[in-house]
Amino acid sequence: MTDEPGGRARHAAERTHPPAGPGPVPRSSSRAARRPVRTGSEPRTARSALRLRETLSGVFLAVFAVGAALLWWWAVESSAGSSPGRGVLIVLAAICTALAVAAALDLWVVGRRLRRERAGHG
Repeated sequence: MTDEPGGRARHAAERTHPPAGPGPVPRSSSRAARRPVRTGSEPRTARSALRLRETLSGVFLAVFAVGAALLWWWAVESSAGSSPGRGVLIVLAAICTALAVAAALDLWVVGRRLRRERAGHG
């Protein structure tokens, strides 16, 4: 419910909406007018910040690889009654390993794209 200036409360169902129809949608904001015209080729020509992705993948590859190695070592060295349990440590080590592999794959993909850009293929 919303309050009107006259003190009458209106329900959401009573609000008036502009008619929906096939007509053009008026552009009221100046921000919308500055958008480039869509050509339909945006997915092909879209560019990402490859250097930033390369940096982040390299950093997180190192972080997750070290984390995985330490967690695997801790899981091997832990005794049966220790806390956290060996099972928890193995799960955490496996997660870190999977994230390190994902970072390595992303680093490989970004490197391939950068080499292709430098070669002039796009």
